[in-house]
Formats: sequence, C-alpha cells, structure tokens
Amino acid sequence: MTQYHLPGNPPVPLALRRSGRARRISLRVSQLDGRVTLTVPKGVADREALEFAESKSDWIRGHLAKHPGIEVLGYGSQLPIEGDMRTVVPIAGRRVVLSETTVGVPGQEPGIRLQAFLKQAARDRLAGASDRYAARLGATYSRITLRDTRSRWGSCSSQGALMYSWRLILAPPEVLDYVAAHEVAHLSEMNHSAAFWAKLESLYGDYRPARDWLRREGGALHRFQF
Repeated sequence: MTQYHLPGNPPVPLALRRSGRARRISLRVSQLDGRVTLTVPKGVADREALEFAESKSDWIRGHLAKHPGIEVLGYGSQLPIEGDMRTVVPIAGRRVVLSETTVGVPGQEPGIRLQAFLKQAARDRLAGASDRYAARLGATYSRITLRDTRSRWGSCSSQGALMYSWRLILAPPEVLDYVAAHEVAHLSEMNHSAAFWAKLESLYGDYRPARDWLRREGGALHRFQF
C-alpha cells in the first residue's frame, strides 16, 4: 500500500491499495479504527485516484465523525508516548522534540513526521529490550521488523524473526518490555505451554499486570491516526 494524506484540517491519512480484481475506484472507512483505504484498479494513476478521494472528502470526514473514539492527529491533539500524555505542538526546525508534556513537530502535516519519529523510537526501544532478554535467555534472533498490526502485538517465527507493532511505543515502558520478553521467550518455547509462561516469568518477572493492561487498554492505541 502507498500512504497519502487528504488535505484539510487535520489531514486525513489515506492508504492507496491496488487490486487486479477491482473494476472501479472505491473507498472504505474501517469501523474498527477509522482507517481510510482507497482501492484502485491497475492502470489508474495515483493522481486520478486521489482526486476521486478528495471529491469524497466530506463523505470520509462524515464517517470519521461518527466514530468519536478515532482521532486524526494534528496540532493540539493529545496522545500517549511511553504511557504519558503529550500535546502535539508546532515548533521551528527540522527535528521532533519530546518533552514531559509536549511533542514538538515541525511542518504543516505533523502526523507524517510524528509517525516516523514514533516508529524509530519504537525500533530503538524494542531492539534494546529484545537484545536484553535474548542475552538472558542465551539465545539469538535473526531480525526485527515493525508493522502496524491490529490482531497481535508481536510474533516470533520458527526462524527466529521477531515482529512487533510500532504502536507499543505509545504504551507504558513496562508493557513494551513485556511484549519483547514474550516474543523472545518463544525462541525457547514455540507455544503457550506452562513451560513457556515459566520461561517468560524467569525473563521478565510478574508479567500479568502488563498483559492485563494490553487486554484492557491496548485497543485504544489504534484510535490514533497519523
């Protein structure tokens, strides 16, 4: 998929997806998290598809307005970063700047810059946590990838490849660490047996509060649209 933004205040994230089976341009707004997907037949130029989406801007924003839990981020928005709420504010310069109460973002479309910043922060934190737990386990993993998954927070393949949701950077640090420990534990136990949970507890400690937080609060991390 190719990512675009519909112009407006705030800009609306838009995923352009090409389909060999599509016969016409179509729009879909997810009932789960408000993601806007533009499906385009092969051979249709991106510009034509985006012009179609812009012509439906009122329809898109109307659907998003029906889901008050969904927030398209712009200046003045609030979102959690490492579990603490920050206000998105405009700043001069070229770098995103994080403070205790704000996240300063330069440019006209803060969502794009902010998402890139959060993904890099998530990669740094998850790589560090994965290295730490893998060293305790005496194991190695092959690689780390980040995705924006909705059905799981992480996974570990039989080849030792770790995958995480970058949105974990929005959660409290102990929750991110729990997910890293959980997936690293699968390097030893590729199941959810009693032996797996014992291995996880030996790596992380009491994992239940972090696991319960994800079950209770994790879904809300998907409401933020960049």
